Amino acid sequence: MLFSRMAERAGIEHRYSYLNPAPHPDAASTWAYDFYRRGDFPSTAARMRLFESQAPVLAAAAVEKLNLGAARERLTHILITCCTGFSAPGLDLEIIARCRLPSSIERTMIGFMGCYAAINALKLARHIVRSEPEARVLVINLELCSLHLQETTNLDEILSFLIFADGCAACLVTADPVGFVMDSFCALLVPDTPDLITWAIGDSGFNMVLSGQVPGAILDAVREKSAQILKGAPISAIDLWAVHPGGRSVLDAIERALDLKPSALGPSRDVLRRFGNMSSATVMFVLETMLRSPQEGALGCAMSFGPGLIAETMLFHASGTGAEIFPRER
Repeated sequence: MLFSRMAERAGIEHRYSYLNPAPHPDAASTWAYDFYRRGDFPSTAARMRLFESQAPVLAAAAVEKLNLGAARERLTHILITCCTGFSAPGLDLEIIARCRLPSSIERTMIGFMGCYAAINALKLARHIVRSEPEARVLVINLELCSLHLQETTNLDEILSFLIFADGCAACLVTADPVGFVMDSFCALLVPDTPDLITWAIGDSGFNMVLSGQVPGAILDAVREKSAQILKGAPISAIDLWAVHPGGRSVLDAIERALDLKPSALGPSRDVLRRFGNMSSATVMFVLETMLRSPQEGALGCAMSFGPGLIAETMLFHASGTGAEIFPRER
């Protein structure tokens, strides 16, 4: 009964996983109940072997949805965020081969930063394009969170398993005048909170600690530092709130901290409902939702939260039509 109540209150109707819930005729597919056997959950090594085989498939599928065509030859950089798996030769080289990217493309892996990694990747991509205006940066955010399920009766651990899911996002950062313009960034370290979110490598997968104090800590920090995050702009000036849906209580905390209308976080709540928390990929799903109906000139603020406790934030505005995120030259 407790589990059912927790699942109902999570605000999530559907999540995706690289594991199949039933046996599948595809030999490359992995059946969830074969991989996770009660009393015999897999070792970290076994989980990493599955990451090595499954992660490149999902990443390549996300990149192909960008419909790059011949433009893939013009890509100059690839940035990848991931905190759920490691291998070498790595995910970057696998994607280059599968997606037929230039062999000379510059590669950067942004690892083990958790849910806020996508904002850091966009920040780095912006720096690259500002220094090299002809650069075309492919950003990929990939997480296989269900790779790290644990046998446990700990309620905090069970809560994390209820909200996390698998997913991948891909975007292109250029100097082309389309999509969202990245205006500025702000990193907010919340003092005295290092133990509220932790992510450690164990013998049987990666071990997550997600404290129930996280929403309250986020509420207090964002309320206190809102002027710093918004660079002095009033809250009423922000038209688009792309907040990482770390969970329903996290979104409720942001709504209260900034005194937002319930509709303000509609896109974030919709992504949470349809996909769950996909760690670093999640805020990109929210931004993609907003790109479907661009409002030229609309001002936006994106936020993600993760281990530290740290809030990574980005101010942006809509340039008009298009599906690329690009930095404005100053």
